[in-house]
Amino acid sequence: MFLTEFISKATQGRYKILHMTWFAFFLSFVVWFNFPPFATTIGQDFGLTKPQLGTIGLCNVALTVPARIIIGMLLDKYGPRLTYSLLLIYAAIPCLIFATAQDFNQLVLGRLLMGIVGAGFVIGIRMVAEWFPPKDVGTAEGIYGGWGNFGSAFSAFTMVIFAVGLTALPGVFNFGEPESFKVLWFPAFQTDILNWRAAIAATGIIAAIYGVIYYFSVSDTPPGKVYRRPRSARGLEVTTVRDFWFLMLMNLPLTLILGVLAWRLKKVEFLDNQGMIVAWVILAGLYFFQSYNCWEVNKDLLAGRKRYPPEDRYEFKQVALLELTYIVNFGSELAVVTMLPAFFEGTFGLDKATAGIIASSYAFMNLVSRPGGGIISDTLGSRKWTMAILTGGMGIGYLMMSTVNSSWPLPLAVLLTMACSFFVQASEGSTFAIVPLVKRRVTGQIAGNVGAYGNVGAVAYLTTRLLFTESSGAANGGEPVMSAVNASFFQVLGIGGLIVAFLCAFFLKEPKGSFAEFHEGEAESETISDNSFEPERI
Repeated sequence: MFLTEFISKATQGRYKILHMTWFAFFLSFVVWFNFPPFATTIGQDFGLTKPQLGTIGLCNVALTVPARIIIGMLLDKYGPRLTYSLLLIYAAIPCLIFATAQDFNQLVLGRLLMGIVGAGFVIGIRMVAEWFPPKDVGTAEGIYGGWGNFGSAFSAFTMVIFAVGLTALPGVFNFGEPESFKVLWFPAFQTDILNWRAAIAATGIIAAIYGVIYYFSVSDTPPGKVYRRPRSARGLEVTTVRDFWFLMLMNLPLTLILGVLAWRLKKVEFLDNQGMIVAWVILAGLYFFQSYNCWEVNKDLLAGRKRYPPEDRYEFKQVALLELTYIVNFGSELAVVTMLPAFFEGTFGLDKATAGIIASSYAFMNLVSRPGGGIISDTLGSRKWTMAILTGGMGIGYLMMSTVNSSWPLPLAVLLTMACSFFVQASEGSTFAIVPLVKRRVTGQIAGNVGAYGNVGAVAYLTTRLLFTESSGAANGGEPVMSAVNASFFQVLGIGGLIVAFLCAFFLKEPKGSFAEFHEGEAESETISDNSFEPERI
């Protein structure tokens, strides 16, 4: 009886939307993270240097920065159903480009375009928020984010097996020559062939198929509920003049971090000096274009012709603080997921596949920790203090990870990694338990801005690690001391987490209506009940 009721709930109403949407997010992350399991093999195949491999990792997250902003705008205007479906269909394009690449430049192009797929997370934030009330939104968003985010761990865990399995299929799946590889951790999969090209291409095709299924299976809102759109999706609407200038300031890092990426591409000779300068000029133009659009949306406010009543205002300061939290939690997760397989491989002398499986424990925790952060936020009674405590715990966890070296027992290192990841991902769940409650009609754009800052953090952290690596190499005859590099890297992550935890404790405010039965301005008759079940905690 219980099982029947559970299955019935999972396939109807808001529960159906939640499960179909987290799976869309899951597939987007499988696609987005299908490179790290093969990084060493691809590096050997193409003869790439460590800086070149690091640059590919940066490219993987670079265009996610502007993509999350743009997709947030499109989401608010066109709705999550259409936006998510098109993004999943698009995922096949960069997968096929990367799978058929024949040189470093084509690899970079494929990963740059792949970064757009990483923006899919933003779309589901609003979809879930439309179907669940404020009192349950932390739990629902946590399940969406956590189970979807597990796609990165699933990719690390299964891509090698998937690649091996595809080698047995007809030649249509073979993009170029299969690569020599042995899966040492599982005798049943010992082989001399690893067709990473087929595996990467296949993930994109699967995502595209699900994009079509998603479009015909969901709706933007429950029956009878109106999808609220912003007055304009060209830029983020703010409610005070001071907040407009604060918005201009917080938009700067989104452009500057792309300038850092252009510099990195010049360092690995993908761009020359002239190309880098052209890229910087284009980025400056994009910033001013974005600023103009924000001015266009808010010009009546700036000219004094419009004044928002107190009940319709929100503080952009709260958005800025959430952006900082996402830098240190999701930004650090992206950076750590990218380097963790190599960290375990080098620190404990493991083979590539075993190191990948162990490293996946970090992202594996998303299944419980990100929903856990949302549940804690829903039940503790203070979303602010949940945010501060979890972010502080994350900072301490990273500082402890900076002490891990080859003298540590491997099981203890794995346990510490999982404990640290709990605080990282629970902090992410806490962030997006607040985002939908800031200002509902611009939830997509706020989620896009906050999500983009996660990628700002990832690029900044990965660039910092590359600089540590180059500095260590220069000081040691060209061969970096990776133990020292990793220790410094985790220390930077830990200190950043503690600083943001302090800011949250003193400056973050509890959102209005954090635990309300209905959305702000929503009458009881417009409740998001799925007509089959009374609103309840999930």
